[in-house]
Amino acid sequence: MTRLFRSLSTYVALAIGLVGVAVILYAWRLPPFTSTVQTTENAYVRGQTTVIAPQLAGYVAEVPVQDFATVKHGDLLLRIDDRIFAQKLEQARAVLASQRAALANSDQARAAAEARLRAAVANVTSAEAALRTAEANWGRIEPLRERGVVSQTSTDQSQQALDQARASLAASNAAAEVARQDIETTIVNRQSLAAAVQGAEAAVHLAEIDLTNTRILAPQDGRLGEVSARLGQYVSAGTQLMALVPNQVWIIANFKETQLAGMRVGQPVTFTVDALRHETLSGHIERFSPAAGSEFSVIRPDNATGNFIKIAQRVPVRISIDPNQPLAAELAPGMSVVVSVDTGAPASASGK
Repeated sequence: MTRLFRSLSTYVALAIGLVGVAVILYAWRLPPFTSTVQTTENAYVRGQTTVIAPQLAGYVAEVPVQDFATVKHGDLLLRIDDRIFAQKLEQARAVLASQRAALANSDQARAAAEARLRAAVANVTSAEAALRTAEANWGRIEPLRERGVVSQTSTDQSQQALDQARASLAASNAAAEVARQDIETTIVNRQSLAAAVQGAEAAVHLAEIDLTNTRILAPQDGRLGEVSARLGQYVSAGTQLMALVPNQVWIIANFKETQLAGMRVGQPVTFTVDALRHETLSGHIERFSPAAGSEFSVIRPDNATGNFIKIAQRVPVRISIDPNQPLAAELAPGMSVVVSVDTGAPASASGK
């Protein structure tokens, strides 16, 4: 009887030992319990969180939204007091009107200079005709003077008329040249005035942009985080007022490098969400990180010094969430999930 009891105890101990070994092998997925399904708890829901900040400084005049509100593209999120910016716009428009008036006055000045040039050219023509008449009179009087037929007074008068005609022609030519230079000066000034008009137009556009920027609108559909802006608060450019979380989310699962064998883009994925009572949802592998997470850390590990202990690195894997899943609408960035990938499953073409 004792021998039988001893044999039974031995069998029980062996059975317990075998069950313990089997449990350990199963827990570590060692043969014969190897599986093609790779699982990780190091996975989270991700999304593009946009920080809303103003481009200019001023006092907050209106905050029509509240914490965690759902907004649409173009909805007003915040308005900064725009009185100063509205007056700057009016000032810029007044400067633009003044510059345009100066440019129009330049056109009138050029037209007047061209008219003066035409008058000067006409005077030159008249002076040339007078000179020809004086030269003709002198040509008739000079032979008579040599023969003593005309008096000295007539000779002097003819000589004087000839000299006056020559001087008048020179003055007319000089006046015509002055008129031409006035036109050139007007042309040069017009280029400067045209540039001033362009600068004034740019100032108006900048003032319009500043006035528009006093109204901060939602850049896309999504939900707001906490709204830190308060009515009457003075904010400067870059002040973080609130955050906008778009509706599009995905999953980043950090698998060990030893788990990546057999994973391909497009393979189906299942995951459970802690916040949704571990409900199961589906997705597909979208893409793999180009490097392990340690390569993107601020302080990269240096394995070339001291003793070395091999540690399996983790590689982020981006997973898209399949559409038409009602629970997917309740996912929010930062939620924890548990991801499972069957490395033996074929990759779907739609997931690539």
